[in-house]
Amino acid sequence: MLWRIETMIQNKEATTGSMIYSYRHGFSGFAAKMTRSQAKFIQGLSGVVQVFPNRIYKLHTTRSWDYLGLSTYSTINLLHHTNQGSDAIIGVFDTGVWPESESFNDKGIGPIPPKWKGFCQSGHLFNASRHCNKKLIGARYFIDGFLASIGEPFNATENNEFISPRDSDGHGTHCASTAGGSPVSNVSYGGLARGTARGGAPRARLAVYKVGWLGGVVSPYIHDGVDVLSISLGIDLPLYPEVDKRDVIYYGSFHAVANGVTVVCSAGNSGPGYQTVEDVAPWVVTVATSTIDRSYPTPIMLGNNQTFAGQSMYVGKDTGYVELFFYSEREPISAQQYCEDITANDTQVAGKVVICFTATGTENSILRAAAIVRMIGGLGLIATKKTFQATSTYYSPSFPCVLVTYDVGSQIVAYFRSTKSVYRYIYVDPKVRLKPTKTYIGKQVSSYIASFSSRGPNSLSPSVLKHQESDILGAYVPTTSNPSGYFFESGTSMAARSKKTIAAWTTDPHSGEPIFAKGDIPKIADPFDYGGGLVNPNAARNPGLVYDMGTQDYVNYLCAMDYTKSAIGQLTGQTKPCLKSGNSILDVNLPSITVPNLKEPVTITRTVTNVGDRDSKYRAVVVPPQGIVVKVNPTYLVFNAKVKKTSFTVTITTLHKAGTEYFFGSLTWTDEVQEVKIPISVRTEFPQVYGD
Repeated sequence: MLWRIETMIQNKEATTGSMIYSYRHGFSGFAAKMTRSQAKFIQGLSGVVQVFPNRIYKLHTTRSWDYLGLSTYSTINLLHHTNQGSDAIIGVFDTGVWPESESFNDKGIGPIPPKWKGFCQSGHLFNASRHCNKKLIGARYFIDGFLASIGEPFNATENNEFISPRDSDGHGTHCASTAGGSPVSNVSYGGLARGTARGGAPRARLAVYKVGWLGGVVSPYIHDGVDVLSISLGIDLPLYPEVDKRDVIYYGSFHAVANGVTVVCSAGNSGPGYQTVEDVAPWVVTVATSTIDRSYPTPIMLGNNQTFAGQSMYVGKDTGYVELFFYSEREPISAQQYCEDITANDTQVAGKVVICFTATGTENSILRAAAIVRMIGGLGLIATKKTFQATSTYYSPSFPCVLVTYDVGSQIVAYFRSTKSVYRYIYVDPKVRLKPTKTYIGKQVSSYIASFSSRGPNSLSPSVLKHQESDILGAYVPTTSNPSGYFFESGTSMAARSKKTIAAWTTDPHSGEPIFAKGDIPKIADPFDYGGGLVNPNAARNPGLVYDMGTQDYVNYLCAMDYTKSAIGQLTGQTKPCLKSGNSILDVNLPSITVPNLKEPVTITRTVTNVGDRDSKYRAVVVPPQGIVVKVNPTYLVFNAKVKKTSFTVTITTLHKAGTEYFFGSLTWTDEVQEVKIPISVRTEFPQVYGD
């Protein structure tokens, strides 16, 4: 590779300074600094597949694993069966790691697996021999690409950064600890969510790759020997095609999967908008965000003995009964009436708890309003939003900032207004009391898809349905205000844990109630919200039937997408990738069926492999989408010593006479013990009729 740059620059010394990274595992290539004209020159050299510019990628638990049925005390669950993930190696691409955290201690962990070929890299405040151990077996950082992209000196101190694998942000530490952290008892955040913090595979090994300042390195882990790779990075929409090397996650993950590495990606935090899901390639597991059966209610007690439950993370003192102040009806009357309009001049709030309605309701706007109210002597803020996630972990724990919905806010305001004198319009000191937040766990806490979690359908290939946790306590970078080093995080990054085999719930696993999806208008969740459903690890131990896919299935998918054979060959390394003609996207062997534009009847093929009892018989149970006819052939699948894999067809016909949005149903194969269920999503679409 080096000779190509030497040919271009004609200077070996300059060549050495230009080279940033060299890639050998998975695919052959390099990263280097060059001008547009130099890039164009290299593109014309024989043997060069493609030259593409650098991209900046964005960063997309004491209870969560118990919620999923993976208690360490159980002797029958998947965690026990796999010896808590012993000797599995989880690679985490993120912002690095805080190695001193107890979540990365190696007590009771055996020798490093012989398959591990990676290493730890020393750097600023990170000593490889001291900070790595039998738990944290790998830690590297990749900054050269970032430095080349900014094109100017980088002052790590001014930017609160470490030129090493050490994490300054906390995001990477949190993701690593919740994926494979060791058990740490009596962990809480200000007394909330107290319990044992641990990863989903607490005896697994961790290899951390700090790419948070750029996120453009996807090759080393293949050679290092990791089994599972967690990637919490993404790019803005619109998405690149899977064969486009400008999206290095697609390109790198294909080679990882082809080499036996499971790749788990976060779906993104751009919800609840339609078609916002990222990392949609069928060879990666894409994870959305749901809540667990835990909430943090904050009691709001009014002077008339009414009590409401808001949401916050307030662990300070009980305010006692103090004066309530409605910001919109302050004197003098003003058009500025929302939380976002509060300024330092609003001194009327001093000594009072303020209730206000939000205009935008963004996290930053509410944070700003709370900070101003506190600065000018206010005692607390009740912010009213149309909808919000179940917990508000980003608010200051020492100052009460409580979220309530519009209906609750309206009732509080009604009480405030009722204290006016009918004749004189004089306030009679409406009172409110805010008590510290408590932790509540139980069946009465609903599971729902977080409002920020990106949604389907897949904008790149609508026929591919992508497959699901929020406000999770995990290891973090210690601070003066949080010396324990454990903190709550929300986002699909927190959900992108190590999942090699997946089964799913489509109702709340504890209460049996429907899963809800938060958004501007909360609703019962559908497959575009939760994909295949909430992950059910224990059922994955013995799922009965599986919809298996291998490298050739992914190649067939690329062929069905009508990408050029040249582009597919460059990605896959196959000289003749599309030997079979007539590949259909609808026939990709996904555990779901999605038809985005049904006009005429369509017949779809799926293949299932029996991994349960050798001699078994499954029957089909269909719940058709509204106005859709679904016929399965055959209606029974019989497995024995000779038949371990079989195919079936699903014919889908619409009864609608006009175009519709998506309707949802399901297909379940059951042997009266196992139920193997996949979602069916269908949209009827007729050709548009245009006038003259």
